[in-house]
Amino acid sequence: MHPRIEDYALIGDEQTAALVGRDGSVDWLCLPRFDSAACFARLLGSEENGHWRLAPDGAEGPCTRRAYRPGTLVLDTEWETPQGAVRVTDLMPQRDRAPDLVRVVEGLRGTVTMRGTLRLRFDYGSIVPWVRRSDGHRVAVAGPDSVWLRSVGAVHTWGEDKSTHSEFTVREGERVAFVLTWHPSHEPRPPLIDPFAALESSVADWRAWSSRCRYDGPYRDEVLRSLITLKALTYAPTGGIVAAPTTSLPEEIGGVRNWDYRYCWLRDSTLTLGALLAAGYREEAEAWREWLLRAVAGDPADLQIMYGVAGERRLPEMELPWLAGFDDSRPVRIGNAAVKQVQLDVYGEVMDTLSLARSAGMPLLPEAWEIQRALLDFLCRAWREPDEGLWEVRGGRRHFVHSKVMVWVAADRAVRALERHPELEGDREAWEALRDEVHREVCERGYDPERNTFTQSYGSRELDAALLLIPRVGFLPPDDPRVLGTIEAVRAELSHDGFLRRYSTDRTTVDGLPGDEGTFLVCSFWLADALHMTGRTDEARKLFERLLDLANDVGLLSEEYDPATGRRLGNFPQAFSHIGLVNTAFALFGEERAG
Repeated sequence: MHPRIEDYALIGDEQTAALVGRDGSVDWLCLPRFDSAACFARLLGSEENGHWRLAPDGAEGPCTRRAYRPGTLVLDTEWETPQGAVRVTDLMPQRDRAPDLVRVVEGLRGTVTMRGTLRLRFDYGSIVPWVRRSDGHRVAVAGPDSVWLRSVGAVHTWGEDKSTHSEFTVREGERVAFVLTWHPSHEPRPPLIDPFAALESSVADWRAWSSRCRYDGPYRDEVLRSLITLKALTYAPTGGIVAAPTTSLPEEIGGVRNWDYRYCWLRDSTLTLGALLAAGYREEAEAWREWLLRAVAGDPADLQIMYGVAGERRLPEMELPWLAGFDDSRPVRIGNAAVKQVQLDVYGEVMDTLSLARSAGMPLLPEAWEIQRALLDFLCRAWREPDEGLWEVRGGRRHFVHSKVMVWVAADRAVRALERHPELEGDREAWEALRDEVHREVCERGYDPERNTFTQSYGSRELDAALLLIPRVGFLPPDDPRVLGTIEAVRAELSHDGFLRRYSTDRTTVDGLPGDEGTFLVCSFWLADALHMTGRTDEARKLFERLLDLANDVGLLSEEYDPATGRRLGNFPQAFSHIGLVNTAFALFGEERAG
């Protein structure tokens, strides 16, 4: 059987990440960055597209148990066999120069024979490298990529079928380690690391970071795991946070809704900053703000919805026909054509992010205010135009209600900034007029009085889970009858077994795509928030607890969930889902609300 999305665990070094299956196989790894080409792409194809399995001889199925070491991103996978028990510990230590993947095998009981198969396939599984020995190491080279494999301990290795195989035994208390190191092929090999020292320092570093978490309410372990995941999805050199470490994991098994999420979305910015600040991670929040300011600098008309991890703007989308796709879900895509879309809501999200930063006491930056003034001047001219909306639909532009609400947010936050900081310069009169005009138009054209609900776009009958954010951003108070009606309508029309879809894909062309998709987890967190804000806290907590049950055995959340099959869907793990978990936990149980 093909592995399920929820079968994977994440390890990473804050510049890239790997997915490790229950069977001990590393099936996805991009080097040296999140958005680099994968050297292990079994996740989206077959074993021939690259993987690294390390497991007891004869163990064909999943492990006996696995777990992260508390407060860390260090993964322990254990097998019980008739001959004994063994543990494989996987990690990617914080890099000095080069990325390293470390695998430590430890005997727990008896004597266990281990077997390893390493198939390196560069460029997303399409290039078989040349492999040679050098100083007792295996060296694989193809084009710009060079990977070194070395072992610490007695290990028999040999080449066969364009792969590197290994076999060795471990007894109770014995340890054997492997280190996989990447570097540009034109450069000399980086300094060697001590895998056992790297394990100890990684555990210590992660636990020191985790100890800063100031959330101490119910479900603290789940909240901390989400924060660790967000930290792991951070590109440390710049502070950007990728939406997910993967591409093309399907929103429908066998379908075409397969997208590349290894980039940084502005739409996540407010929620991300709120989660980090609420949990006490100011340093990470400041780094994220700095990334945001660098990325959006320039002509406001050229503002993009997403950027590369260093702020890159060109993310051309293409298909990889040699990969069969996850569980035959084609096509496999890299890059993302949505980067060219117009989404007016991102202007509001940027303004809200920087407003939140000011409220949290982060230093005022002159260049930040200049950018905000330019964004508002642009919105005063452009807000009446249709756009593709926050869900990046490919069915044509519309007047999406959520986009207009976020234009209102942009104007509102700018006016508030002038009220609180009289020293700032800005056209307050024009911004107040924009705020009032947008509010009036949304209430007139985006609201259906017959059904007492706001709609997805002007004149439509479709609904959208993003409408649940109307009270959260302050567009209307939670007790407004129109808000209450919208919550009930969205819950009734978009619910599947109590979880929410983003919007309806039945008999509508709004997204321009065939097929269906699962329920979208962050939307259900938004529903919990909305229920709590309207006084239905018991219902909100029950929904929150049901959402926690959708995490896999090591606490990771996917983008979507299919209640009919019980399968997780979409790119994994998904930052948006983990942001939703953290913010909802603070809303329900924290001393102060996040976001």
